[in-house]
Amino acid sequence: MPVVFRKVLIADERYEAAGVFDVDNDGIPDIVSGAFWYKGPDFKQKIPVGPVRAEGEYFDDFSTIPLDVNGDGRMDFITGGWWGNTLRWRENPGEISKEWPEHVIAEVGNIETTRAWDVDGDGALEIAPNCPGKPLTIFKLIKDKNGKGTGCFSAHKIYDGPQTHGLGFGDVSGNGRGDFVLANGWLEAPKNPFEEEWIFHQDFDFGGASVPILVVDVNGDGLNDLIVGQGHGYGLHWYEQRTDSRGRRSWIQHPIDLDNSQYHDMQWVDIDGDGECELVTGKRYRAHCDHDPGAFDPVGSYYFKWNGENFVKQVIDYGPPRVGKGLGIHFAVADLNGNGRMDIVAPGKDGLYVFFNEG
Repeated sequence: MPVVFRKVLIADERYEAAGVFDVDNDGIPDIVSGAFWYKGPDFKQKIPVGPVRAEGEYFDDFSTIPLDVNGDGRMDFITGGWWGNTLRWRENPGEISKEWPEHVIAEVGNIETTRAWDVDGDGALEIAPNCPGKPLTIFKLIKDKNGKGTGCFSAHKIYDGPQTHGLGFGDVSGNGRGDFVLANGWLEAPKNPFEEEWIFHQDFDFGGASVPILVVDVNGDGLNDLIVGQGHGYGLHWYEQRTDSRGRRSWIQHPIDLDNSQYHDMQWVDIDGDGECELVTGKRYRAHCDHDPGAFDPVGSYYFKWNGENFVKQVIDYGPPRVGKGLGIHFAVADLNGNGRMDIVAPGKDGLYVFFNEG
């Protein structure tokens, strides 16, 4: 049976990124989105984080990545956007009445959005901004002798690029190391990812691809495949990886959903509790402020379940604006109420909502 969701409006705000973490160290998850955080478990208390730069109908805030940057035991977060040209972190002050100071990590150019992956396999997340037109540079938190964050990052340029719209990470080659996937090819990781050269394979061109591009074994054949949405157009596909007797790699395109546009963010997560992951994604409402194909189509959020042969679409929410709800540029999936089921935190220009998973 499809999962039932209960839709709850948290705030009528237009920020497109949200994260879930314990802001006040009370053991209860909170929601952070844009200039505010919302105290769990009911998320009714709206508490300022600090001002966020506005640019027309946007805010310069395209990710909310939890990380204790300065090692003080309080969770901070990483953000950045298209206009400020900087990757930044906001410092959790530990007091509700205080503004979260903002610190620049580096000037990187226009940031489409940012994700965090364990690039070097040491168990800690590194920060990877998708910056079209710029090199791919990874930022690693510098830690002290006790393993705590110092508030500083080291920068590692792994590909001169330039990057295009779209970024993913996972083991494409099957050698146990994490590779990067760009819209126009993939980067094969060396043994020492921050010291040796990454090898670029120009195997495909995905156009204005999603962030992330998912690297997962869809059909269970032992080879990781790719799931790609079109961030500013129609289309959602998976690309089956095949290798021949000589080890030559090819990619077979399969449709998932061709009838909806602006699939910008997506997650591979067990949403129905059966031990198998599903694809959770949805429309980024007004991604380019009505200038994308399908901009005036209904808005929707979905999960897609693999049945062994293809993906079956299950609708979480759908309808015209203010009826249906999209998922923004950086949504979050977490168990918000401790019932063992994964809920969905959905930001966007169409408001901040939670889809509570009712099983």
